[in-house]
Amino acid sequence: MIGPKAIIHLDRLKTNYDLVKKQVGNKPIMAVVKANGYGHGSIACAKALESHGCDYFSVFTIDEGIELRRAGIKSDILVFSRMDTARFAEAINDRLTLNISHVNDQSALISYFKIHGQCPKVHLKVDTGMTRLGIDINDAADMIEQLNDNPGIDCEGIYSHFATADEGDLSYAYEQESKFNSVLDKARNRGYTFKYVHFSNSGAALNMDQNNYNIIRVGMLLYGAFPSDEVPMDLNLRPVMEFRAPIVALRNVSSGTQVSYGGVYQSDSDTHIGVIQCGFADGFPRAWYESGYVSYRGNKFKIAGRICMDQFMVDFKDTVPTEGEEVLLIGENGKDSIQMETIAKNIQLTPYVIATAIGGRTQRIYQD
Repeated sequence: MIGPKAIIHLDRLKTNYDLVKKQVGNKPIMAVVKANGYGHGSIACAKALESHGCDYFSVFTIDEGIELRRAGIKSDILVFSRMDTARFAEAINDRLTLNISHVNDQSALISYFKIHGQCPKVHLKVDTGMTRLGIDINDAADMIEQLNDNPGIDCEGIYSHFATADEGDLSYAYEQESKFNSVLDKARNRGYTFKYVHFSNSGAALNMDQNNYNIIRVGMLLYGAFPSDEVPMDLNLRPVMEFRAPIVALRNVSSGTQVSYGGVYQSDSDTHIGVIQCGFADGFPRAWYESGYVSYRGNKFKIAGRICMDQFMVDFKDTVPTEGEEVLLIGENGKDSIQMETIAKNIQLTPYVIATAIGGRTQRIYQD
């Protein structure tokens, strides 16, 4: 296939897992594989991690969880999205754990149990400051009392989500942590215990103490990128994805030649312009063209003009590349390296946005 390729290095994924696990004191890791494993392929990544000892995964939708089950994943799977009462039976059949994120969710579970004598396992999600899904902390006491009164509801976990744990100023994160601890106190005072207590994401795993939690949710770190440049970056992570694309044509042009849409790029000398078969429809970020580059045979070459839907151009100057050879767009492969974090910072995005956008006609190739 001629086109962009995402080489997924599963050996790096497992090494990153080991590094993160050591970072959090060897506590269990809940590997986040939502959004197709942050663009890396959820099935392949979950299989690699499960074979390496990871026994808990999280996804966003029930369909993502079912997909993992059909692929043979046996470990526990937590679904982050708001629960859908119409899909309780599927969650039970496929052993998917849902989350209580609204007072009505708990009422629906109680009603379902009274009719069917069973219901899905759940975790209680608490909103401590993200202002997204999660019960209000003022409702926590009453909801925990209801759990005590309805032992048929298997609420095995409680969690929240940090909004700013990947930033240098952690004051708001500590406020969130204090609110979460107050809910844990309410549960203890009412004699209710949770098997799993989790709060940390990738940023918190690097930036904050993990003593209050017995399982750590990690996503981006596993894939070899740091969530921001405001967290400690001393873990020797390696990017799991190597995103590359072929040179499909070479043009010899004279000085002053306009390249790509709008003519915003003009060659400043006689040069070689390579046409690369990958575009923003494949997830290569269009905004990167202004100061971006690719890597070829250990050297960096500037992107020439705006990235098109299907292709973009590169100014190779005096270098004469070979048609059919590939350039590195993101990741690393021996001599060539372009960090996802570098691109994200330059175009004011995050690695999360870049990684999950890679798709379109991109062929994923898995290596271990």
